[in-house]
Amino acid sequence: MDYLMLGALAVLAAGSFLLSPRVRHVDAFFKGWSDEGAQPSLLTLTFSQVTTWIFARSLLTAAILGYYYGIAGSLAYAAYYLSFFTGGALIAAIRFRHGFESVQAFLADRFGARSVWCYNLVVSLRLLSEVFANLLVVGIIFGAAGTMAYAAAITVAALVTLGYSMLGGLHASLRTDMFQMAAFLVLLAVVLGYLVGAENWSVAATATSSPLVLEHGWNLLLVALLQVWSYPLHDPVMMDRGFIADRRTTLHSFWHAGWISILCILAFSLLGVYAGLQAAKGEDMMVVLTRLLGPEAMLFVNLALIVSAVSTLDSTLSSSAKLAVVDMGAAERTVANGRKAMALFMLGGLAFLFGGSEDLYSAVAISGTASMYLTPIIFFSIWGGVRDIPFWCYLTSFVVAVAGAVLYYVEAGGHWSIIEPLLGITVKYNKLLAISVTVLVIGNGAFLLGMLQQRARPGSPAAA
Repeated sequence: MDYLMLGALAVLAAGSFLLSPRVRHVDAFFKGWSDEGAQPSLLTLTFSQVTTWIFARSLLTAAILGYYYGIAGSLAYAAYYLSFFTGGALIAAIRFRHGFESVQAFLADRFGARSVWCYNLVVSLRLLSEVFANLLVVGIIFGAAGTMAYAAAITVAALVTLGYSMLGGLHASLRTDMFQMAAFLVLLAVVLGYLVGAENWSVAATATSSPLVLEHGWNLLLVALLQVWSYPLHDPVMMDRGFIADRRTTLHSFWHAGWISILCILAFSLLGVYAGLQAAKGEDMMVVLTRLLGPEAMLFVNLALIVSAVSTLDSTLSSSAKLAVVDMGAAERTVANGRKAMALFMLGGLAFLFGGSEDLYSAVAISGTASMYLTPIIFFSIWGGVRDIPFWCYLTSFVVAVAGAVLYYVEAGGHWSIIEPLLGITVKYNKLLAISVTVLVIGNGAFLLGMLQQRARPGSPAAA
C-alpha cells in the first residue's frame, strides 16, 4: 500500500509541475491572469475556490466531529462553508458597490492605516496556521510524530508544493487546482462507494446519530452560525479570488463553490459518523475505519487527504506572496519578491510544526473567534454603509475578539479555568458559544455606540 500511495503522490507532483508554467508578469503571479491578460473561467475559479477550502485539516476535522457527535458534528462543520455565500456578498459590497480592490484598501479608507495592521496580523496568522496544519496531516498519514517517515513526508510535501508554487504564483495555483479538484472528486467517489457498501451502513442510523442535546454537537452548529459572517473576510485565499475576474464570473463562482463544498464536506464527514456508530469505547477513528472498510479503502481516504493538503498549500503560498508584497507593501512588487515571501511563509509554517505545535482541531474555533472582530465592520460599514465610525470602536472589537480567542485556547488546552468559576459552564464547546456571543455583543455594541456618538456631534448631518 505504501508503494501505491507513493506512486500516486509522484503522479500528483508531476502533474502539478507540468501544469505550472513559469510566469514573469506580476499580474499572472499575483492576480492569476495568464501572461496574455486573460482572467480565469467560471469553472476554474469555482473549482479553485472549492479545493482551496476543502483543506486536509477540514476533512479530518469534519470526520472527527462526526465520529464524536454524529450528524450534528457534521452539520456544524459544514455550516462554516456557508462562508462562500457571505463571502460572495462581502465581495459584492467591497468591490462592486464601494469600489475597492482589496479588503485592506477598504479598511484604510474607513478606519485608517492602524486598522490594516490589525487585519494583516490576523490574516498572517491564518496563513501560517494553514501551512503547518496541512503539512501536519501529510506527516501523520505516513508516520507518528517525531519519526523519520513523518519528517520526510512533511519535508517532501513542503518542497514539492513550494517548488511549483514559486514557478507560477496564483496562476499556477488556479491551473493545478483544476487537476487536483478532479483527482479529489474521483477519490471521494471511490471512498463513498466503499462506505455505502459497508456492513451496517444505514442512512436512518446516520440521520438519528445525534440526540437533541445542546452538548452533543448542536452547540458547535450555533457557534458556526455566529462565526460564518466574519469567517470569509479573514481568509485571504477566498478573498483574493474575489478580485481577479469580472462581476458575473466572481459572484457565480462563490455561489457554486458554496453548495459543492458543503456536499463534499458532508459526504466525507459521513465516514466519521459511521465509524462513531460502530466504534468500541476508546478506539481511534482511523483504526475503526480501517477495521470496517479495509486497508484498500483507507488508501483512497489518505490520498484524498493528501490531495486536499497540497491544493490548499499552493493557494496559501500564493496568498502569502500577495499579502506580503502587494497588500502590505513589504517589498517591491516583483515576481522575485513574491517567491521570497512564499519561502518565508513556508519556513514559518514549518517552524510552528517542528517547534511542537500540533493543536490541529482547535485551530478553526480559535481562528473563527479572532475573525469575529470583523463582524460589526461587516454589518455597519461594509453592508450598512455607515461612514466615520471612530477607530476606538474598531480597536475595541479587535481586542475583545483576540482576547476571546486566547481565552478559548487556554480553556480548551486545560491551562486555565476562568469561565467555569465565573459562569458555571463546564462543557468546552458551550464555553466557546458563550465567548462567541460575548465577542459579538461587545463588538457590535461598540460600533452602535460609536455611530450614535458621531451622529450626535454638532455639525454632523444627523444632528443638523
